[in-house]
Amino acid sequence: MHQALFLGHVILSTLLVYLWLILMLRFVGRRELTQLTPADVLLIVLLGSAVETAMVGASTVLRFGIASAVTLLLANRGITLLFRRFPNIRKAIGGQAVLIVHNGKIVESGARRLGLTNDAIMQALHEREQCHLSDCRFAVCEADGEINVVPYGKSVVKTNLTPAQGE
Repeated sequence: MHQALFLGHVILSTLLVYLWLILMLRFVGRRELTQLTPADVLLIVLLGSAVETAMVGASTVLRFGIASAVTLLLANRGITLLFRRFPNIRKAIGGQAVLIVHNGKIVESGARRLGLTNDAIMQALHEREQCHLSDCRFAVCEADGEINVVPYGKSVVKTNLTPAQGE
């Protein structure tokens, strides 16, 4: 009986920590995985270490660790399904695209909202073979941190399709 209650505690704690981290990471900002700095990687590792004890109640029993891992995977799948069914929740929690360059000029409000410096934006443009800001019709930072650039001379195709999240 005691172990069953503890297992329930592990599952609930893991779920609460997962949801809390999603919200906290949403407020911290977004960045492409390919652009992770050593400090970002360290943050991810330390977050895992910091919340591990809370999730499994300091237990080293294998089944509680597995229960915690399964809870994380199921919660992640649930969030993915929730985002797919309710786009407004996806936008609120997962974010949405932010315009950072428009007609060859940096959109200061968008850059500030994302915590991007002018140098970081220019670096992203250079990585996408845009050497001059004046050559850029617009650039957006997508919800996943990917920066997409449309230079002048390229046609813009609009669509209402939303890609499936997490797949």
